[in-house]
Amino acid sequence: MAELALERPRAPKRAAARRSNFELYSWLFMRISGLALIVLVLGHLFIMNILDGGVHRINWGFVAGRWASPFWQFWDLSMLWLAEIHGGNGLRTIIDDYARKDTTRFWLKIVLYVSMVLILAVGTMVIFTFDPGISAN
Repeated sequence: MAELALERPRAPKRAAARRSNFELYSWLFMRISGLALIVLVLGHLFIMNILDGGVHRINWGFVAGRWASPFWQFWDLSMLWLAEIHGGNGLRTIIDDYARKDTTRFWLKIVLYVSMVLILAVGTMVIFTFDPGISAN
C-alpha cells in the first residue's frame, strides 16, 4: 500500500507575523479604569456636592485645604490620569474605526496624543504646584 504524503506548499515561507497584545491590554484597561473611575468620580461628586453644605462651601480656601493633603492630591491625580487615558483610548478606537485614510488617521492620532500629553502635564503641574498662599484676586 502506498504511503500518503502531502507535497510541500509552493508559497514562499514567511516569517510569522509578530502580534502584540496591545488591543487586549487596551480592552482590559478600559474595563478596569472604568470601574475605578466610577468609584473616584462618584466619591468626588458626593464629597464636593452633597456632603457638609454642598457646593456653597467650595472656594479657594476649600481647594487649598483639600490639596494640602497627599491623599486628596493622589485622589484627584488618579481621577485626572485615568479619565484622560480612558477617554483618549476610546477616541483612539473611534479614530481607528471611522478614519478611512491612513494619513487622516495618523494626523488625528497625533492631535489626540499631543492634547492628552498637554492636558496631563498641565493638570499634574497644577495639582502638585498649587500654592494656597497666593491671593485669589
